[in-house]
Amino acid sequence: MSLAIKAVIFDWAGTMIDFGSRAPVIALLRLFEDAGVPITEADARADMGRAKRDHIRAILAAPHIAAGWQAVYDAPPGEEDVSRLHDAVEPIMRAAAADCALLVPGAAEIAARLRDAGVRIGSCTGYTRAMMADILPRAAEQGYAPEVVVCSGETAEGRPSPLMAWKILVELGVWPSSACVKVDDACVGIREGQEAGMWTVGLAASGNGVGLDAADLAALPADARARRIADAAEALYEAGADYVVDSVADVWPVLDAISIRIAAGEKPA
Repeated sequence: MSLAIKAVIFDWAGTMIDFGSRAPVIALLRLFEDAGVPITEADARADMGRAKRDHIRAILAAPHIAAGWQAVYDAPPGEEDVSRLHDAVEPIMRAAAADCALLVPGAAEIAARLRDAGVRIGSCTGYTRAMMADILPRAAEQGYAPEVVVCSGETAEGRPSPLMAWKILVELGVWPSSACVKVDDACVGIREGQEAGMWTVGLAASGNGVGLDAADLAALPADARARRIADAAEALYEAGADYVVDSVADVWPVLDAISIRIAAGEKPA
């Protein structure tokens, strides 16, 4: 089956690997604990999907965390602190990411179907290249190896700017962006796709919005599980997603619908 879609760009954690996007939270909680200014999981998730330097800067900018930093260090957090924390988080993040590198169910199958349909596959991430060093071979062993991987720090700006997405299209030699799709679990990744002029598909259940691994999500009472997924979906729609599904395993019918709309001459809103 052929599709009118030229390329699909996938995020990594919470999208293709690490159901629940747990690795960044584990790393950031440890980072700030070691720094003497503990943060909560909600603090860690608030700006998920950004480049890790930008993510750390955003955490430090939160008034209650800035106040905690002032109390411990007798000075407000500054750019030197951002750089120091970013350097410190890299090995922590690499270890956490490697431990959470299991593919989300359906990820390898979707990638294979797209390849069979002649659709190019790219990926971008808020992780640095060093943080991805162990993930890439582990993902490949499980059947997922995108043609292009763009990491945090490899463009002048990270999400929500479109630069990583555009860099992928340039390296793939694919255009127009209106015939391409961005798939992401984080609101900032949806905005990235919008800014790049792509169709956007949000993933509500597997990603940052719910923040639970597959087993913990399944263990919730049905009404609580449905409520958390619905809340995550609403946030993704508010961020501008054209479509929202639970996980990458559910994305094929949406890609088929987008392909029909592209073939009819439609462009993303």
